[in-house]
Order: sequence, then C-alpha cells, then structure tokens
Amino acid sequence: MTETLALTWRQYRLERRLFWRNPTAAFFNFFLPLLFLALFGAIFSSNQNDLDVIVPGIAGLAVMSTTFSALAHNLVFLREQGVLKRMRGTPLPGTAYLGGILANAVTNAAVQIALIVLAGRLFFGVGWPEDWLELAVFVVAGVGCLAALGIAYAHVIPNFDAAPAYVNIVFLPVIFISGVFYDVENAPQFLRDIAQALPLTHVINGLSGAMVTGAGLQHHLSDLLVVALWAAAGAFFAVRGFSWDQRRS
Repeated sequence: MTETLALTWRQYRLERRLFWRNPTAAFFNFFLPLLFLALFGAIFSSNQNDLDVIVPGIAGLAVMSTTFSALAHNLVFLREQGVLKRMRGTPLPGTAYLGGILANAVTNAAVQIALIVLAGRLFFGVGWPEDWLELAVFVVAGVGCLAALGIAYAHVIPNFDAAPAYVNIVFLPVIFISGVFYDVENAPQFLRDIAQALPLTHVINGLSGAMVTGAGLQHHLSDLLVVALWAAAGAFFAVRGFSWDQRRS
C-alpha cells in the first residue's frame, strides 16, 4: 500500500510537469474559466446581484472543465495512442498511474477554486466564503462526481479526433443550462426542469450557498444527494466500461 502511494505521488509529479509543458492544454483546461470570470465580471461589474451569481457559477464551470472535460480528452488520447496499453505492461500499478492522472485534475480544480474565491473577494465585491465547510464539501463532491462522469464518458468517444466534438456537445449545453452565467431561476420552465436533473446545477447551488448566501450545508442536502447519485452512476460506468486497449473500429 505504501509503495503504491509513493508511485502514485511520483506519477502525479510527472503529470504536473507534463501539464505545464503543454501551454495550449494548460490554457483551455486551466485559464479559460478564469478568462470567463474576468470577462463576465467586467460586464456585470455594476450589478452586485449578477456578480453574486457569476462567481460561484464560474467556480462550478472550473470544476467541470478541469475534471469532466480534461479527463475525457486525456483518457481518450492515452487509450488511442496505446499509452494505456503500454503502461499496463509495465511494473507500475494501474491504480498508481490512473491515480496520478486523477490527482492532477483534482489539483487544477482546487487551485482554480482558490483563485476564483480570491478574485471574487478582491475584484468583484463577493466576500470571503460564508461557510468554508460547505465550500469544501461541494468542491470535493463536484470534483468526484464530474471526474467519474468524465472517465465514464471517455468510454463513449470512439477516437481522439472525435473527442472535442463529443466533449463540447455535453460541456457547452450543460454550462449554459445549469446557470453558470445567469440565475437559473430566471430561465424558462422547461430549462429549469432540465437544469434540476443536471449535477452541475446542484454543485453551483452548493458553491453559491457557501460563497454568497451563507445558507449552510443543511439547506443544500438535497443538492448534495443529487450530486452523490450522479457520482455513483459515473463511478459504476467508469469502472464497468474502462479499457486499457485501443478501439479497433
């Protein structure tokens, strides 16, 4: 167990170096949510109510971008390039290899949330989080849920050339429907109904409660339950459909 943890740590350090050596990937997986925060924060700078919606919304987008999108892209690339298959044949345990990849995505999400909280406090009139425990709970729950869904979704993508289209056809509608850039309660009823079925909506609700309203974790238990159900489904399909081998079709 100790040896596996040490190998996971070494793989994680390698993944961090590889991440920053690819500036294009770093930009889209890491800096894009921060760019959205700067743009929409400037647009709504005169309306504090809108800023109180945008900041936790962008925090939710950051979690989805660094977990669901990044893992779906990366795992398809590694699978189709034969990297996963080759790694399977090395002495490095598969759990250590995949753990390093997952920990890299989690680190990106955690750093982005910290930067968004700081930016909200310094530039957008949003105070320090009202409930740090709730913030931690929903960040962990959101990361776990969306990471599991990203891994599961990677099984659906047939090849790396198709990965951007497959990921964006889910990512873009979800961030708009879930209320990243607006208060979802102001949307038409049919969009609100769809939003309530999506995990990102409930992650954002929890982050908003922690960062803005201070309602407390007890007022967002139903949101946490929905996220947990999606996480369980994602974990089931992530494990069930995982393959180390390239697709033959």
